[in-house]
Amino acid sequence: MLGVILGSAFSSARLGGVDLEPVTVETDYGPACLHRYSGSRLGWVLFRHGLPHRYLPHQVPHRAHLLALHQVGCRAMLVTSSVGILDPALPLFQPMLVEDLLMPENRMADGSPCTLHVDPKPAQAHLVLEEGLFSTYLNHQLEALMGEVGYGPPPRVIFSYVPGPRTKTRAENRYWRASGAQVNSMTLAPEVVLANELGLPTAGLVVGHKYSCPDVSLSLPPEKLEATLEESREALERLTLAFLERATAPAFGNGHFSFA
Repeated sequence: MLGVILGSAFSSARLGGVDLEPVTVETDYGPACLHRYSGSRLGWVLFRHGLPHRYLPHQVPHRAHLLALHQVGCRAMLVTSSVGILDPALPLFQPMLVEDLLMPENRMADGSPCTLHVDPKPAQAHLVLEEGLFSTYLNHQLEALMGEVGYGPPPRVIFSYVPGPRTKTRAENRYWRASGAQVNSMTLAPEVVLANELGLPTAGLVVGHKYSCPDVSLSLPPEKLEATLEESREALERLTLAFLERATAPAFGNGHFSFA
């Protein structure tokens, strides 16, 4: 079974004409509202900001969300996000695959370590990155699925996690670009790290909605910008459906190490 995390581009519990059933799941970190997808096969969808939009990026209960997805049987994840683009060579409004992550201190937006192991427990362990946080197998599958829905090979990008809720300064955007980041946002990274702690192979799919390069700007008439944003949301929806319907969960490519 597969799970997908969607962001603020989505505002209704419906995908591809299919109504999603809300399900509340109790976890050690509180309740989480998931949505059951019942197409040709069962899957799970999480709207990270809630429906209607409830959580700012720093308020999203990531631990409860990921534990809930694990508890209902998800075995692989697709995590999506809108992003600011730091590399002017990259396109706006087109899906891109995340290849690696810049999150140097591994912290949540509240400053706490990005881990499910908040308190000492017998089963706790280090997450040991071998393949990396993003599954090579899932990325290959998503490339193939993009071809099936009419897209060429997607760019692969380095993602930087910069917690909100404020946006970045020009100096900060220059700093992240100089560090090797090509896109950034206020979400996605905690979910990817926690999914890996749970042993879930994960892919990241992002769409740029603006250039965050200090010296690059995009000027579109409001009606054109609105239409383009809707087109990119529809593309993300098609890829989400293709993932839920046709992707397969690979073996987990990282490891866990415990001294116990």
